[in-house]
Amino acid sequence: MGHDHSHGHDHTHGANKKALLISFIFIAGFMIVEVIGGFLTNSLALLSDAGHMFSDAVALGVGLIAFIIGEKAADYSKTYGYKRFEILAALFNGITLTLIALYIFYEAYHRFTEPPEVASVGMLIIAIIGLLVNVVVAWILMRGDTEENLNVRAAFLHVLGDMLGSVGAIIAAILIMAFGWGWADPLASVIVALLVLISGWRVTKDSLHVLMEGTPKNVNLDDIVATLNGVPGLSSIHDLHVWSITSGQNALSCHAVVTENISLIESQAMLRDIEHLLQHKGIGHITIQLENEEHPHEDSIMCQMEEQEGHTHHHHGHSH
Repeated sequence: MGHDHSHGHDHTHGANKKALLISFIFIAGFMIVEVIGGFLTNSLALLSDAGHMFSDAVALGVGLIAFIIGEKAADYSKTYGYKRFEILAALFNGITLTLIALYIFYEAYHRFTEPPEVASVGMLIIAIIGLLVNVVVAWILMRGDTEENLNVRAAFLHVLGDMLGSVGAIIAAILIMAFGWGWADPLASVIVALLVLISGWRVTKDSLHVLMEGTPKNVNLDDIVATLNGVPGLSSIHDLHVWSITSGQNALSCHAVVTENISLIESQAMLRDIEHLLQHKGIGHITIQLENEEHPHEDSIMCQMEEQEGHTHHHHGHSH
């Protein structure tokens, strides 16, 4: 179905790709700075923010790779290749985030019991730069096409979460400088680690659901069954499957039993109607096997075609 590639597609696609590339360079570069800074200043808050930034860098990188492969695969856009890659990367991202969060909790627990010395001035400077980097990246992504593209939108939401991490580190640094409250650093890191853990858990759960071919969240199966059963000429359906290829792209396959004496032309028109109905329900890829009432499976459309042409068929002794 080529109708969704409007003329505006190309420049927004290019803009999105550029936005993702610039954002990726910014985030990945600063993540490294923050990791080194976290170790040098001995700040856990910076390390946890870097952990969050790592997840952004992965999300942005995946978005980029998906765009690049997507360009190559444009002619075969119906094959699943790179779209499944997005889900595998999401799974990797989710598991990594969960591990990072658990490490931060473990480390924070030790720090609450005996707070170490933190170089708060260095921590403050790095946290402020981090906040600025996030603001710049958020602005770049905002100018991109956040409505249309899931990857860009996910990256944008990640960056907003990142800002919170930087703000937390800034506040903690100020509290340590002003009041010598050493616990502010592990506290800020725990808050960020909670965010990281929640998003990590959610990403892992959602990507596993897709990989296990679960029914997409935004699809109501009863509604779809009712829609299919309401199509004139269809008497029943079985072997219905609905799954996601990648987030936001759903597929459906089923066997549909058609009432007898429906011609090939009528059945083609019926399939087009079904495709149209299901597209409004968020399903873009549809595969339907049509079967005849009297002889499901054996007596397929091919047999009906032969009958219409006047050949006799071994199932029926008569010709039309």
